[in-house]
Amino acid sequence: MAEVAAREVKALRDRTGAGMMECKAALQESGGDLDKAVEILRVRGQARAAKRGERAAGEGVVQSYIHANHQVGVIVEVDCETDFVARSDEFVSFARDVALHVAGSPGVRWVSEDEVPDDERDAELRVLADQAAQEGGDKPEEVRRRIAEGRLGKWLDEVVLLRQAHVNADRHDGKTIEELRAELSAKTGENVVIRRFARFAVGEA
Repeated sequence: MAEVAAREVKALRDRTGAGMMECKAALQESGGDLDKAVEILRVRGQARAAKRGERAAGEGVVQSYIHANHQVGVIVEVDCETDFVARSDEFVSFARDVALHVAGSPGVRWVSEDEVPDDERDAELRVLADQAAQEGGDKPEEVRRRIAEGRLGKWLDEVVLLRQAHVNADRHDGKTIEELRAELSAKTGENVVIRRFARFAVGEA
């Protein structure tokens, strides 16, 4: 098994927020490749989160954020399993960070990709496919299809909350809302769910 330097373990921990032993094991498994180790930890974190996701999240908080110009306001509901975790500073801070992010993301419409209606996804894909066909010239249909699907992914990044990198990228090291949620779930050992949000902006219907 490959030897892992302490500085490499620390670097991985700084990037992922995972425990020291988890980071060391991931680096050993990846042969010292930091990027591969990050992916290993993400996969493992998602697997743990999936198991927790089967447990009911009946506690939580409603958090609000009003932008400094008083033109944008957000309300979010973030749930967990116990009142003890719901009242913790870390959990409330996460909910506040989600509200702040939504305030700075006018295009966001759904919490998760599963919530995107099939008809809206299909309609967007048809538009993107038509655009790819017009731009593609003599490109094979398979290539145009892949271009359209790639653009659909970018559209989902714009409208799905969990896919977005937090607007405060420096503070959160460029992590997505889903990565931040998964980290909190791992730290608390509870199912953490961003249930819903509402964004209000002056002049918008």
